[in-house]
Amino acid sequence: MATIMIVDDSPTVLMSMENLLTRFGHRSVSADSAEDALTKVGGAQPNLIITDLHMPGKSGIDLIRALRATPKHRFTPMLILTTESQRDRRDEAKAAGATGWLVKPADPKQLETALKQLLPAG
Repeated sequence: MATIMIVDDSPTVLMSMENLLTRFGHRSVSADSAEDALTKVGGAQPNLIITDLHMPGKSGIDLIRALRATPKHRFTPMLILTTESQRDRRDEAKAAGATGWLVKPADPKQLETALKQLLPAG
């Protein structure tokens, strides 16, 4: 069982993702902003982080940049979850250190495949 942090300002998205992750046998920790995630990440010690792109305050890309700057999360897989699909935004996320990109609403099969690829125990 992996611990996965979900960062999104939408309570509905957080609940939906938590339900999917539980169904796949993982533990989830949620944060409603990038700032909240930065506060919780140390205690949660996530194996994977899934973050929304657009949030009030810091964006998901800002969050990834901040986490990648720390030795502890330099290699933690991080996915962007968003309604956007523009190539330039994907390139910006990749340059910040995003491992991948999921389009909202998260497709359960796509999410499960990503989890199997990114987590040691799948």
